[in-house]
Amino acid sequence: MTFDCIVVGAGPAGGTAAYHLAKRGHSVLVLEKESLPRYKPCGGGVSPVVAQWFDFDFSPAISMTVDKIRYTWKMGDPVEAEIKTAEPIWMVRRDIFDHFLVQQAQKQGAELRDNTEVKSINFENDAWQVNTSNESFSGRYLIAADGAKGPMAKLLGFKERKRRLAGALEAEVSTTGENERTAYFEFGMLKNGYIWNFPKADGYSIGVGTFRGSEPQDFKSLLAEYGTMFGVNVSASKQYGHPLCLWDGNQNLHTQNAVLAGEAACVVDPFTAEGIRPSIYSGLKASEAVSQAIAGDPNALANYTQVINEEWGADMKWAQRLAGAFYQFPKIGYNIGIKRPSATERMVQILCGELRYSDVAGRAIKRLSGGLLGMGG
Repeated sequence: MTFDCIVVGAGPAGGTAAYHLAKRGHSVLVLEKESLPRYKPCGGGVSPVVAQWFDFDFSPAISMTVDKIRYTWKMGDPVEAEIKTAEPIWMVRRDIFDHFLVQQAQKQGAELRDNTEVKSINFENDAWQVNTSNESFSGRYLIAADGAKGPMAKLLGFKERKRRLAGALEAEVSTTGENERTAYFEFGMLKNGYIWNFPKADGYSIGVGTFRGSEPQDFKSLLAEYGTMFGVNVSASKQYGHPLCLWDGNQNLHTQNAVLAGEAACVVDPFTAEGIRPSIYSGLKASEAVSQAIAGDPNALANYTQVINEEWGADMKWAQRLAGAFYQFPKIGYNIGIKRPSATERMVQILCGELRYSDVAGRAIKRLSGGLLGMGG
C-alpha cells in the first residue's frame, strides 16, 4: 500500500499534521522511533489558542492550568502578574499531550507505527520509500516532524538550513499536595536565557536554557540552587539535556514531495523558546499544503515555505531583535521591562496570538536602549 502521506515523528507537529490529513480523508501513516507514550523533556506550557485549530476537547491532555506568573532576579526582587486571558495557560506533560494528539489522528483513520526508527529513504516511482529497522513503507508525500535531533532533514537533503542551536537542561521533580497555579521565571542567575519552574498536577518541570551566545555555564549547579526556592532537591531528580532549534531567519522548508515541520523546521521562538504552539501551527500548515498537493496544486509545498516564512518568520525577526537587546542587558530589561505592569499582559497576548512581536518589540527595544543611555548619564 502507498499512503498519501507518511509523517515521521509523533510530536505536536506530527500529530497535528496526521490529524488534519486523516480528517480530510487522506491515508496517513505516522512513524515514531520511540514507544508511545514516551517521555519528552519540556516545560510544557501551551497557549490555549491552539484549541481553535482543532474540533475536540483537550481537557484530558492538560495536567493543570496557570493564571499567574512570578518573576525573580537572582531569586529575589520578585514581580507577580496575573494572566488576564479568557482561558488560563495550559501546563501539559508531553508524553500524555503528544500521545493524545496522535490518538485523535488515529480516530480519524491515521495509522501509527511506534518503536519504528527510519533508517533510510529514497524517492522512486513518484513516491517516497521509507525504510525502517522493521519494514519499508511507501508514501506519495513526506512530512518530517522528527525534532531538533532527528535525521530526516539531512536524509531529505536540507544541508544549508539556517538554524541556531541553543541548549536546555530540565528536571522533573515530584511533589505532594496541590501546586499553585503559578509559572515561575528567574532572570538573573543565567546569562543569555532564563530558568523556569512550570507546575504540573504532581510536580514541577524545572529547567534552564540559553537562547543566544554559547558561553559555557554550569546548568546543573544553577538548577540545584534554584530548586532550593521551592524546597526541592533537583540533584536527586532525573535531569535531561536537549538542544533547542531556534528560528534564525527565513529558510526553505520544502523539497521533492516533502516538507519539514515542528523543530525540524526550527520554529522555536528565539526570545521565549516557546515551541509547542509554533510546532502545532507548522503541522497544521504542512497538512494543508500536502492536501493541496495531493489535489494537484504544483505550488502547494513552495507556498508552505512562503507561509511559514511570512506568517511566522517575519514576526520572529522581531523576537530575535528583542532577544538580542534583552539578554545582552538583562538587568535593565528586568527593571524597565518586566517590572512594567503591562509587560506580562503583552507577552501573554503574543503567546495567545492576540498580538505580534512587531506590534510591541520596536517600542520595547527603544525603551531598553533608553535605559542603557540612562545608565551612562
